[in-house]
Amino acid sequence: MGAQTRVGRIGKNVTPETMAALLKPYVQGGVAPQLAAQLVDYLELLLKWNARTNLTAIRDPDEIVRRHFGESLFLGAHLRDCSTLLDFGSGAGFPGVPVQLLRPEIAVTLAESQGKKAAFLREVVRHFGLQTEVWASRVEAMPSERRFDAVALRAVDKMDSAVREAAARASGCMLILGTSRASFADVLAAEFPVVERLPLPGSADGVLEVLRRR
Repeated sequence: MGAQTRVGRIGKNVTPETMAALLKPYVQGGVAPQLAAQLVDYLELLLKWNARTNLTAIRDPDEIVRRHFGESLFLGAHLRDCSTLLDFGSGAGFPGVPVQLLRPEIAVTLAESQGKKAAFLREVVRHFGLQTEVWASRVEAMPSERRFDAVALRAVDKMDSAVREAAARASGCMLILGTSRASFADVLAAEFPVVERLPLPGSADGVLEVLRRR
């Protein structure tokens, strides 16, 4: 039985070895055993909470691993010289929690205004003993002087306005998980003139768009 099929069928009983095999394309050199074990715990917690509250529309565990865990780790692996990261509209913790587990030296802030999702994020932080901050409100409500080396976001409500608000918080770079059909490079070209567009492993049109200030 292949690793991908096994995750999809047995869900939360996936082993660290299976988790590492499924995530291998997303992180150069593969996923360390300790991280794989943490992600198994994270998957179990997510599936448990998702059964009673809508944290993610993706129900298939192997899709959760690829789309949420894998793409988040891919983003984390492409962070350079970063000591602070804002996960804008974190939802169930993506990409911020996998990035925090992959890069524990980064001070990650998870911004999520929906109460049930913020409660889940607090439970994740407690479960893993992380120093991660959960900002349980809108990013616009943060003190105006708060800035981060990097701001990451995926498809969120009112994406155009979210990207502009994210840009105001990013002192170094922005990382946007999206598709090849949508780019924000032109909108933010004056502030972030350096752009990388990296295809997401295993995705037909998914990309990681990295926008950097000079």
